[in-house]
Amino acid sequence: MYDTSHDITDRIKKLKKDMNAVILAHSYQRAEIQDLADFVGDSLGLCIEASKTDAETIVFCGVHFMAESAKLLNPEKLVLLPEKFAGCPLANMVSPQRLRKLKDEHPDAAVITYINSTAAVKAETDICCTSSNAVKVVNSVPEGREILFVPDKNLGRWVMEKTGRDMILWQGYCPTHHLVIPEHIEEMKKKHPGALVLVHPECSKEVADTADFVGSTEQIVKYCTGSPARSFIIGTEEGILHRLKKFNPDKEFYLASEIMVCANMKLITLESVLRSMERKETVIELSPELMEKAKRPIERMLAL
Repeated sequence: MYDTSHDITDRIKKLKKDMNAVILAHSYQRAEIQDLADFVGDSLGLCIEASKTDAETIVFCGVHFMAESAKLLNPEKLVLLPEKFAGCPLANMVSPQRLRKLKDEHPDAAVITYINSTAAVKAETDICCTSSNAVKVVNSVPEGREILFVPDKNLGRWVMEKTGRDMILWQGYCPTHHLVIPEHIEEMKKKHPGALVLVHPECSKEVADTADFVGSTEQIVKYCTGSPARSFIIGTEEGILHRLKKFNPDKEFYLASEIMVCANMKLITLESVLRSMERKETVIELSPELMEKAKRPIERMLAL
């Protein structure tokens, strides 16, 4: 047993060196996990880091679909997810069987799937996207070709507004973002007059319409860091506040609503990272056939 977080962190660092491991963490992770990681970012940034790492082991502090994506890009590496129950409600809202049925109804459509999806769903996809690059990915599809956008309807609706493209939207959503309502934003604006409102495109249209800026977690960080404004209301998962305060200690950040906490992202702790590395669990394993199919849409996205 290790009595303090300092003891645990030291042990993790030693294991990381012994295992030739890299620790990747999403911006929604606990503050202590972000501080431990070699790289912290959004889904696109983590995909890029996973695709170019020389480490033999990837410890992925995120949710299951993210660790799967790392495995798809590194089939020969050991990929560990410190908490096996760290899933994603949005990813669970689409299955490969249901997607194949929709594809049968629209045989000539291009299938664009948000990275927040399982490997099995990616295998039914033409190209993946993240919230950072979704507009670019949609614009890469030739005009006139039908598009199926899977699974986040809010991100899809926002992309439609940005691109002017009609798309058939899967009716999935992220509960952490979708359950926020305009009244939450208005309440925070009354408490913090003059603060700019920044929200993630996984929020509903009604919430996005209240915002001064809509963008991915990474785009929100860049906007706040470059803005002369001193206070911000942030409409995405609360873990991003740690990075925002770290990069901008002289600015004030307020969570748009206390409900914006992803329980799955918060499952990973220092203790679970240590346990995962010591025991080599939970190992992400995918069949060669699935990996071959599922990695193609990610590679196409990265090629853009």
